[in-house]
Amino acid sequence: MTTILSIQSSVAYGHVGNSAATFPLMRIGVEVWPVITVHFSNHTGYGAWRGPLLAASDIADVVQGIDERGVLGRVDAVLSGYQGAEAVGAEVLRAVEKVKQRNPRAIYCCDPVIGDVGRGVYVRPGIPEFMRDKVVPAAQIVTPNHFELDFLTGRTTTTVEEVLAAADALRAAGPDVVLVTSTVLEGTNPDEILMLVDTADGAWQVATPRLERNFTGSGDLTAALFLAHYLEDGDAGSAMGRTADAVYSLLTATTEAGSNELLLVGAQDQLVEPAYHFAVTRLR
Repeated sequence: MTTILSIQSSVAYGHVGNSAATFPLMRIGVEVWPVITVHFSNHTGYGAWRGPLLAASDIADVVQGIDERGVLGRVDAVLSGYQGAEAVGAEVLRAVEKVKQRNPRAIYCCDPVIGDVGRGVYVRPGIPEFMRDKVVPAAQIVTPNHFELDFLTGRTTTTVEEVLAAADALRAAGPDVVLVTSTVLEGTNPDEILMLVDTADGAWQVATPRLERNFTGSGDLTAALFLAHYLEDGDAGSAMGRTADAVYSLLTATTEAGSNELLLVGAQDQLVEPAYHFAVTRLR
């Protein structure tokens, strides 16, 4: 059974971080060991929240406790998302190193949360540079959105060709797989969102209809599902397509229900048997 060690935030109400990744991964048959970095009442987009930010030493203790059970070698991949402080990010990297010591075949998937188009950078000062210089080079898979891809590569991309060139540049920094989770580009249908994946073996894209609203936690869900599907057979194009189908189907169900939060439980069947399917196109 595939096992993922997921080091992310947690909220009691709503679905972001591990609260967006754990149940969907389990629903598709993946074992998840969640390690939480914060435990908030709700995500910060509400403007007010309560709850503790865990210290890096707390995260280290939890990982150490898992290792003391003698099971860390079962982990196939480490998944991380938002990192609220450099100390937390450094602890994530130490956890990745420890997992790889126990299982040299294990990989690290980093969702490099920095900001978004229209919002700019929304993480603490120093985190974007830490992601770029320390975290991304240590990852085998990275899942930036369009804004994050441009920041990490120091480029401005407006076409598919430019996005692929930036993804190539990012792979040159260390990762094997770059999944660009959402783009709206020149020369493409403005009513669609493109997802692209770039590897040494090829590049692929998939287009889904643009939904006119924001979904907090959708990036966390996308990274988790892509990693799980990629771990099955290492086919990045297929993993992207299956991820796009499930995420779009779930977001559509969320919209139709008028829910402010991802409808992970009510629409859980969309994770396994999505209502919508989209063609994956090979770019090279």
